[in-house]
Amino acid sequence: MPQPSPLLEVKGLHKSFPGVLALKGVSLHLGEGEVLALIGENGAGKSTLMKILAGVQPADSGDYFVDAEPVNFHNVRDAMNKGIALIHQELNLAGNLDVASNIFLGREPQKNGFIQEAVLKQEAIKYLKRVGLDISVDTITGSLPIGKQQLVEIAKALSSDARVLIMDEPTSSLSQKETETLFEVVKGLREEGISVIYISHRLGEVKELADRVTVFRDGENAGDLGKDEINHDAMVRLMVGRDLTEFYDRKIHSPGEMVLRTQSIVSPAFPEHSVSIEVRSGEIVGIAGLVGAGRTELLQTIFGITPALGGLMEVEGKAFAPNSPAEAIKSGLALAPEDRKQHGLVLPMTVRENASLPSLKNDQKNGMLDFEAEKKIAELAVEKMQIKTPSIEQIARFLSGGNQQKIVLGKWLAMNPKLLILDEPTRGIDIGAKREIYHLMEKLAGEGMAILFVSSEMEEVLGMADRAYVMHEGRVSGELSREELSEEAIMKLATGVEKAA
Repeated sequence: MPQPSPLLEVKGLHKSFPGVLALKGVSLHLGEGEVLALIGENGAGKSTLMKILAGVQPADSGDYFVDAEPVNFHNVRDAMNKGIALIHQELNLAGNLDVASNIFLGREPQKNGFIQEAVLKQEAIKYLKRVGLDISVDTITGSLPIGKQQLVEIAKALSSDARVLIMDEPTSSLSQKETETLFEVVKGLREEGISVIYISHRLGEVKELADRVTVFRDGENAGDLGKDEINHDAMVRLMVGRDLTEFYDRKIHSPGEMVLRTQSIVSPAFPEHSVSIEVRSGEIVGIAGLVGAGRTELLQTIFGITPALGGLMEVEGKAFAPNSPAEAIKSGLALAPEDRKQHGLVLPMTVRENASLPSLKNDQKNGMLDFEAEKKIAELAVEKMQIKTPSIEQIARFLSGGNQQKIVLGKWLAMNPKLLILDEPTRGIDIGAKREIYHLMEKLAGEGMAILFVSSEMEEVLGMADRAYVMHEGRVSGELSREELSEEAIMKLATGVEKAA
């Protein structure tokens, strides 16, 4: 029996930019009602292909078919007219408008030149129901949490009669609960016959959602995996072109002297609970828990961003009560924040300027910036962190997520901290860059540095932590040694099923 023609198909697409060949003859096909995951390292060509599919930019050569008929999109509207909609990682909504206006922005129902408000709201309700969003259509969109804004974006795409939804890292900013809601919506759309191209670095999500996986590597097709072939090792093997059997490559070191001790400290976010933890030199200590458990808030209190309301802290046995990050840095602490773009980097500045920011006081001569010292720090960071950049004068915004994260880490390592605090150190970066950061953590621990990290990725905690604290609703619900660490043990503590002794 002949197979039905794909809903969407591309063959031999090429795309180049000045100095870069982004796509080298890639091919891809998508069936009706299929969830196709597209994965690959940063720079593999995924985003370039998605922009071509959605009419954002043209291909240099190759063939593109919708319903087995050749198409040539000149703009986004051409793609939307064929039922293809791209949901960007950075949502494309007008935060000052209500939900109904956003859903039909630029396509408002009109009569005699006037917008039909009643019709617009009635239709908006219909599309909100399709994505399971029970809110008033008069709600100002910017007041919604990011997960609900994501669903408004999907409702907007559906209102344009989209048959193909392209989702680029849709869960990167979502909580666990919001992610589960999105998964249910995607599964519901599949049952309706709507197709989804799903781009994600989170391989657990891919395994749960995808009917099929297409892998890109260096702008070319690296392979495909059918539903029964989708597993972590197979995906990693195709993405990086080799086995990563020792992906985390941990060597357990004997912990040294106490670097950080907190005794019953109280963060402003959870004034009813206190937290006690310890981190020794040469140790990698994880903090696990669900989103909203208070992990980031704890790190911010330790680093002086939100000073503790009570309790005691010590660094190397000395009393420590920072009222600002500057005081924490002076005591030998460094924090790589969860949102590197918002809090870790100054994106319009160069690699050189970003890499030397914490060292500014040391980079001055007679009150003036010492450009030679600044240049040396940046060059050392690029070399040590293996940052892929044309030069230290490259604007940070134009680097990949993994290389941006390496700048954040490099600028702190230039300060030679006693304690390196990492909040979601590999969020939104590709598998190869993750491995490099894991190797760096292992190397630093081997040199005696104390590392405290928060991660929402279970595999990361299990793979990297010498031991882990698990948080639930603002308190430590338990501590697990490396031998005790398991997904089940963490989840029981994270959900409050088990309590700390």
